[in-house]
Amino acid sequence: QVQLVESGGGLVQAGGSLRLSCAASGRIFSTYTMGWFRQAPGKEREFVTAIRWSGGSTSYANSVKGRFTISRDNAKNTVYLQMNGLKPEDTAVYYCAAGRNLYGSIISDYGRYDYWGQGTQVTVSS
Repeated sequence: QVQLVESGGGLVQAGGSLRLSCAASGRIFSTYTMGWFRQAPGKEREFVTAIRWSGGSTSYANSVKGRFTISRDNAKNTVYLQMNGLKPEDTAVYYCAAGRNLYGSIISDYGRYDYWGQGTQVTVSS
C-alpha cells in the first residue's frame, strides 16, 4: 500500500507561483511513476506531469510546458510540482498519483495509476 498526501495549494494571482508537495509513505518501488493530475469543476481529470521514481525522466502536458517543473527527493519520499506563471485556467484540484511500470503514452492515462492523494485546491485569480 502507498499513501499520498498533497500540500501547498492556495490562492494566487495570475502570474504568480506555487509549489505543491506530495509526501509518499508505504512501499515505494523504483518502478513507480509519480504523476500530477488536475480536475476543474465540470471537467475531466487531466494529466499535468509525471516523473519516474528511478532515473527521474519526466513528461509534461503541452499546456504547462515551460511553466511547471516536477521533481523528486528520494530521501524524503516526496515529489514536488513547482508552478510558475500561473494562469486562471490552471485553477483546479491537483492530485498526486502513483503507478507501477508506466511507460510512454500511458503515463498520461489516469486510469493506470493505483494510488491517489486527497487533492489540494489551486485557485488563480485574474
